[in-house]
Amino acid sequence: MAKNILILGGGYGGVAAAKRLAKCYKKNDDVTITLVDRHPFHTLMTELHEVAGYRVGPDSVRVPYAKIFGASKVKVQLDTITGIDFDKNQAKSATKVYPYDYLVLGAGAEPNYFGMADVKANSFALWSYDDAMKLRYHIEDTFEKAVAEQDRLKRQKMLTFVVAGSGFTGIEMAGELLEWRNAMCTKWLISPNEVRIYVVEALGTILPVLEEELRDKVAEYLKKHGVELLINTAIVGADPGVVKFKDGSSVETSTFIWTAGVDGNGFADSLDLAKGPFGRNLENTDPGKPPKRNRRGRVLVTDEMRSVDHANVFAVGDNIWFIENEKPLPQIVETAMQTGETAAHNIITDIDGGEARKFKLNYHGVMVSVGGRYAVSNAMGIKLSGFFAMAMKHIVNLHYLIGIAGLNQCWEYIKHEFLDNQTRRTFVWGLGSYRTRGYWLLPLRLWLGLMWVFEGINKIGEGWLAWSSGSKSTWMFSPGVVQAGVPAAADTAAAAVAAEVADLFASGGDDLFGAAEDLFSSGGGEDLFGEVSSVVTTAAADAVSAASTVVTTAADSAYKAVWDLTQPIFATNGNLATWVRTTFMDGLMAYIPFQGFQLMVVIVEICIGLALIGGFFTWWAAAASIIMCLVFTANGLFRWDQAWFIFAGFLMLGGAGRAFGLDNWVVPAFKKWWNGTKLARRHHWYLDGPSK
Repeated sequence: MAKNILILGGGYGGVAAAKRLAKCYKKNDDVTITLVDRHPFHTLMTELHEVAGYRVGPDSVRVPYAKIFGASKVKVQLDTITGIDFDKNQAKSATKVYPYDYLVLGAGAEPNYFGMADVKANSFALWSYDDAMKLRYHIEDTFEKAVAEQDRLKRQKMLTFVVAGSGFTGIEMAGELLEWRNAMCTKWLISPNEVRIYVVEALGTILPVLEEELRDKVAEYLKKHGVELLINTAIVGADPGVVKFKDGSSVETSTFIWTAGVDGNGFADSLDLAKGPFGRNLENTDPGKPPKRNRRGRVLVTDEMRSVDHANVFAVGDNIWFIENEKPLPQIVETAMQTGETAAHNIITDIDGGEARKFKLNYHGVMVSVGGRYAVSNAMGIKLSGFFAMAMKHIVNLHYLIGIAGLNQCWEYIKHEFLDNQTRRTFVWGLGSYRTRGYWLLPLRLWLGLMWVFEGINKIGEGWLAWSSGSKSTWMFSPGVVQAGVPAAADTAAAAVAAEVADLFASGGDDLFGAAEDLFSSGGGEDLFGEVSSVVTTAAADAVSAASTVVTTAADSAYKAVWDLTQPIFATNGNLATWVRTTFMDGLMAYIPFQGFQLMVVIVEICIGLALIGGFFTWWAAAASIIMCLVFTANGLFRWDQAWFIFAGFLMLGGAGRAFGLDNWVVPAFKKWWNGTKLARRHHWYLDGPSK
């Protein structure tokens, strides 16, 4: 029987539920899954402060649904739901009706202004992508206008920033402000002493969910960098440009950022569902008396994340009211993800049968960043601060991203945070963000390509494609290993002749040529003459060289190379080279007919060279170049003066083919084709982003 599952909202809870359901029913055509959201992307709410504070670009907090769900069966509808008919199992927008058998409500939360309409009207929120962009543009514009302002009081007001609330969002926003302050002051030649940043908190401490040790570290860091903490200071109202405190004092500011409270969702509050803790009075039988509702609009759910009113309606994340350990679940990312997975599991058990899951929060810890270079964390009992806490925060973000959108999105995150980050506001500063212009790499690219072409051509000249002359690549294998396709008898005879002649030289006998004649007359064949001649010539040359060495040794003994660059990087008979040679060359490549092996090597070398010269799929050509060089190196065949091949290959990976190369046209076309394939969409194997 066909089942329609409708998910309202693409936040952390909605995405978690959709991913779980899509995985379970990917081969079941009787189940449809529809996610409705106003935006075409999932927003990383925990990173909004980075965008608002101009540390990273807007795309760093937006993950397209097309990338998250790819070729899965989740259908994303861009729409705004205005109401739900629970009797007819229908959700309605201004233009469409969405029928459902199961509904997951994940509409998110909203700022809580505690009934102060004047605060809402005169402050900036930080609860959505649009909020972050609005604040970003405002702050940048404020600094630019402050430079030209001649009135001292007006200028002071423009350069004063007030953050209300010292929870995660407030402290993280203050951290971004203090770092951005330094950058903007440098840009506009403003003294940092003119800029004032306040964090206002009604409680007696900041970050109340953290241990005192970590709270103190954050407070000390903020004060050290000029942030003024106003604790035990309640905000009671605001006028345009003025923030009012309970004690009667006030602060004039052009930038008032409100992060002091979180509500449920206005849409969820409008639904005819019981809310908690002041939910519908179920014992009230007076039809004329309206149901009680809490102002937070959080839906009362069972431990299976079902609404207490309708068994086929589930709520997740910020939309739920559920008491655990005598406390309501916190409105955090882990709550959203885990409630989403619980809701999905129980929908699956309703459809397929099985045991329902009772929700139990598995809380792993907390972490808060103060700008891009400092953080504190307590993850699974491990308390960290500074560099290591910041690294932990990035690891947690990467863990989440790989789960929803694969390695490609992790790479995008790394680029936004480090490689493409031009602000230098990271815990590794700007060490990974500087880019080399492609045209400076052009001469190196051409030279590297030319060297590879010459390598292949030289092998042709050495007879690598002259099959009748036998194998020319035996030197790449261990002694005694016979390549496929090489006549074993000829090799054995040649080896015997070489050994015999070597013994004669070693004994110093006078009848060398007589012995050689005996070898021929005994049936060695005229074709062995070349082997004998070669050995004799080599031995004679060695003797002459040795004599010359004796003469010059005395004169040159005081001088020698500090580092002989003609030596192999790894000794030919060393442990590594021997293992690689015996395992891969002797164990695998020796079974390829030598004709095919030599042809393959020549073609690969020439193709790498031509691709580099033409700037055609340069990344892949450079990767192949590096792999070939590493193979040669590990086999003990690469000298120190050849190592530049490897390092030049790494430089080519950075898009060198776009400068005066075919990649300028080929790569965009290839990416567009590849990103639209079902394989890329199914496994999140995108190059940059999805394509239609």
